[in-house]
This record gives sequence, structure tokens and C-alpha cells, in this order.
Amino acid sequence: MRLAKQVFDFYLNSSLHVALAVFSLSWLTLIEYEIPFDAAVLFFIFFASITGYNFVKFFGLAKFHHRSLSSWLKFIQLMSFICFLIMGYFASKLQLKTILYLGVFATITFLYAIPFIPKKFYLDTQQNLRNVSGLKVYVIALVWAGVTVLIPLINNNQLLDTTVIWAFAQRFFLVLALMLPFEIRDMQFDSIKLATIPQRIGIKNTKIMGLVLSLLFFGLEFFMPEKPLSKLLIQLGITLLLIFSIIFSRKNQGRYFSGFWVESIPIIWLVLTLLFG
Repeated sequence: MRLAKQVFDFYLNSSLHVALAVFSLSWLTLIEYEIPFDAAVLFFIFFASITGYNFVKFFGLAKFHHRSLSSWLKFIQLMSFICFLIMGYFASKLQLKTILYLGVFATITFLYAIPFIPKKFYLDTQQNLRNVSGLKVYVIALVWAGVTVLIPLINNNQLLDTTVIWAFAQRFFLVLALMLPFEIRDMQFDSIKLATIPQRIGIKNTKIMGLVLSLLFFGLEFFMPEKPLSKLLIQLGITLLLIFSIIFSRKNQGRYFSGFWVESIPIIWLVLTLLFG
């Protein structure tokens, strides 16, 4: 039992779970636009997510403590390096225009972790986008929406028309809503200077905001091309699951509530679509 828990914790801490969520949303985009499974772009996104998330999470920690890193963190670093190499392989399979667009989101991710902002704008001792007041969740939602909607379509020569704009907005609202349980959970740990959403408007209003975002996520579906009833029902179910996750989120939530269950919502959406959509 202890070994199973250690393996499960490693699965979460090494960003494999969040990468699977990003992979799922990207595959859902291909399904939505009736594009065949694109292994190159999907596996690039999966391994890039592991690399990017671990870079953001552990850059500051690893920067000054290479010799004193715990064994599990060293193993995550090694795994991340291997994922980076695999990511490079799949990047070689992508179209040049796809790589150019990816450069935009890669730059945002890099600046999210690396100090670069003049001192008068940053918070505490960090000079990166992550610590700019009130900006964090919007940066994450922007990158997730861009990577999971635009990149699969660009690599498959899909015209970026009005429906893609609605799909991008829909995904942005979804990710923003998914972030709120994390924001509530971390409220007691985040510096007050970060001005996170719960810090600024309180937990109750944050949940109301989450309900509005969830309804926008579902409501935008009626601006998209008509779907089979089965897919619409699946999306309604995902919306309800998202709403319940927001309603039941709290500061002292279970260890795996956000990090596993909330982050599993995109994976559940993909599984239901593959089975019944």
C-alpha cells in the first residue's frame, strides 16, 4: 500500500497527470473538428507539458540546491530531461508554422518562471509573470487554450475561422474555472501580494465566478456547429462536474481533491467522448 501511494504521488508530482489532462483537451479538439489522430502533435504536447510544468515548478527550487536535492526530485529532473528529448523528436515531425506558433506559448511559459520584470513591478523576491499581481491564472488559461485548441488545428491546416475563436474562448473559460479550486486551496499559502482571485473577492464570490465561467463554457457550445445529442449531453455532464468541483472546493480540502480529481475532468471528458460520443 505504501509503495502504491508513493507511485501515485510521484505520478502527480512529476506532472504526468496534468500532462494527460492537456493531452486529453488537445485530442478533444481533433475529435471536435473531425481530424484523425495526430500522434506527432498530441505526443509533442504531452511531453512538452511535462517538461514545461516541471520547469516552472522546480526551477526556483533546483536553481540553488543541486547538491542537496532529494532523490525523488533528482529523478523527476532526469525524467523531465528524457521527456524534453522525446519532445524534441516529436517537434521534428511538426510543420514549421506550428513550431513558430508554439514559440509564442513557449516564451510565455519561460517568462512565467524566469525573473525578467523590472523591480518596480514584481512581488517579493521573484521577477516573473507568476508573481505579477492577479495574473497567474489568466496566463495559465491562455497557454492551455492556445496549445490545446490552436496548435492541433494549425498543424492540420485547419482554417482559423470564427468557430475556432469560440472554441478558444470556450477552452479559456474551462481552464479558468478549473483553476479556481486550486486558487481556493492555495489561498492560505499564497502571499497576499499575489492578489489571487479568492484573495481579492473572497471564496464565495470566487465560487460564483466559477459558476458563471462554467455556464459560459457550456453556453458557447450553441455558437459552434451543431453536435450530436450524445456529445452535447457529455458536455453538459462535464459542466455539472465542473460546477460541483467548484462548489465543494475549500481552503482545507483533501490532498487529492484538486491535484487529482479536478485535474481529471478533461481526462473524463475525453474518455466519455471516445466511449459514447
